This record gives sequence, structure tokens and C-alpha cells, in this order.
Amino acid sequence: MRSVEAQLLHRPPGLDAGEVVRRLLAVQAQDITSAYLAFRARSASLRLADVEAAWRDREIVRAWGPRGTLHFVHADDLPWLHALTRRDTTALRRLGQEGVTGDDLLSLIEGALAGQGPLTKAELEERLAGRARGQGVVHLVALAAFHGLAVLAPPRGGKPTYVHAADWLGAPITPEPDRERALAELARRYRRAHRPAEPEDLAAWSGLSLGEARTAWRLSGPDPDKPDNSDAPDPRPGEEALARQAAGVPVRLIPAFDEFLLGWRSRDPVVPAAHARQVFPGGGILRPVVLADGLAAGVWERKGPEVTVKPFGPLPAEPLAEEVADVRRFLSREEGR
Repeated sequence: MRSVEAQLLHRPPGLDAGEVVRRLLAVQAQDITSAYLAFRARSASLRLADVEAAWRDREIVRAWGPRGTLHFVHADDLPWLHALTRRDTTALRRLGQEGVTGDDLLSLIEGALAGQGPLTKAELEERLAGRARGQGVVHLVALAAFHGLAVLAPPRGGKPTYVHAADWLGAPITPEPDRERALAELARRYRRAHRPAEPEDLAAWSGLSLGEARTAWRLSGPDPDKPDNSDAPDPRPGEEALARQAAGVPVRLIPAFDEFLLGWRSRDPVVPAAHARQVFPGGGILRPVVLADGLAAGVWERKGPEVTVKPFGPLPAEPLAEEVADVRRFLSREEGR
């Protein structure tokens, strides 16, 4: 079983949005609402407005990260994580597919973004004067992001916005030059947030090759939580101990694309095989999951303030009702509502 405590699903008190991100290392943010709800699952006191404020205040940053996917990352971690996860091959390939070509693409998008503050895709299209449209604009921004020149700012009018990193963060993102130092930090932080785990899990989560993941694991040193502090491989925590830990979190509503499901190479330890298709129906869809004692016990969905739970079997009524009410609490923009 996976450690709900390492993933903060026991909801330790006193964590602000920045600390949640720092301790998880990164929070999947391809879908913004799901990303927000990942914070809720890990805090009894955070509200949506608190997470939005941490983003506006540049404490957390939405950027391309592990696996080339959008994540929330703590601003302090951007240089070394960017050094390991940045890639431009996908952006260049997709730009070619969109018919966006030329030797000046980087200077083109940098000139469109610089000094403008956050811009929507439509506003960027206008500034690009026909050189790119639609998804071609997004792939141009991804190219700039590879070079540390672009991140995503909070939405405006429900639309994503893109901003020059220097305008948003005060300077472009400069990748950590010492790759071994970055690899060691990656493995240390990953191991603390993902228990039990192996180098293969780190490779799947980060997008690094298995060889580099193994190197990172070695460079990260002995597991600080191992009593003998030896260099032996990470032990798999006993099922009994993890079961006791998970039992302290009887029910938790986690969002689609939550780290508890995506943070390892396999979802099998969390999702019973009999219900895998209900959680992963195909087409890249990953439904929000009801966790009970650390295992998927149902799926759920939200329309406005209404939450609908589809359990796989009996669930404890009171903890489930508390979770449903807490989703409403978190999303409410009215204090005390």
C-alpha cells in the first residue's frame, strides 16, 4: 500500500499552499480545477482563494514540468527541476504539424510576450500577426518555456494566460548547471513524497530515462527514514504498518490526475483490478476517485456545488458526507458559507 502520510492525505495542520507543493515536489496542473482540489484533499483549512493567492503572489508557479506536463511547482524549485524536465522536441514537432516554421521562432514568441504581462491565447495570436494560430500559439509558448522564458499566469475570464518569465518572476528561469546536484535533489524529494517507491517509479513520474533515475537514486544517498541509515535498497514498508496508517484516513475524495494515482509507474496498488475501467475508461480520462483506507472505493464527479459519488461498495456514511461538504467549503468564495 502507498503511504497516505507521505502524500499528505492525512491532512497535517498548518500547511499553506506553497508548503503543500514543496512537500509533494510538484502538483499535476493540466486541469486547473483538479489541481485546486488536490490541495483540498491535503488540507482541512486551505480554501480555493488561498491557492489562487499563492499563484498570484508567485510562490507557486504553473509551468511545464515532469513528463512535459503542466504542474504547479514551488518557485524555489524551478531552476533545478527545470534543468531535468525541460524538453523542446515535442514543441518543435508539434509546431511543424501546425505549420509554424522558421528560424526565428524563439525570438518571435519572446518578442510577443516580453513586457506585456499575462496574455490570453487570442491576445498572443494578435501579437503574432498570423505567424501562429490556435494550438500553434501554445506550442510556441512551450518552446519559450524550454528556454526558461515563459510560464503560465492565473486565468483571466476563464481563459489560460501566458507570461514572460522575466515579467512574472523577475528573471528568466536559469537551469541548475550541476546536473548531478539536480538529480540528487530530485530523488531525495521524490522519495520523501512517494512511499514505497523504486527508481522505476521515479523514471515514470519524472520522464527521465531509467538509467538517469537510478543515478539520481544513488546520488540522493541513504533513505533518511531508514533506522540504520545504510545504503541498502529502500525497504518496502510492511503492509500491516501501511494499513494502520491508511486506516487513519477512512475516506478522501481525490481529484482526477491526483499525485496519489500518477506518482508511480503503476496504479494497481491503489485501484483494484475489478474497478480499473471505472477509474480509467480510456481516451486519457482519469476519473476523480474516492479513497477508503488508502484504496480506490468509488469514483465521484462534481457539477457546480453538487457532488455525486458512485461507490464500488459500502462506504462509511459520516466520513463521506464530511468530505462532500468539505469540497463545497473549499470551492466557496464566501467566507463562512
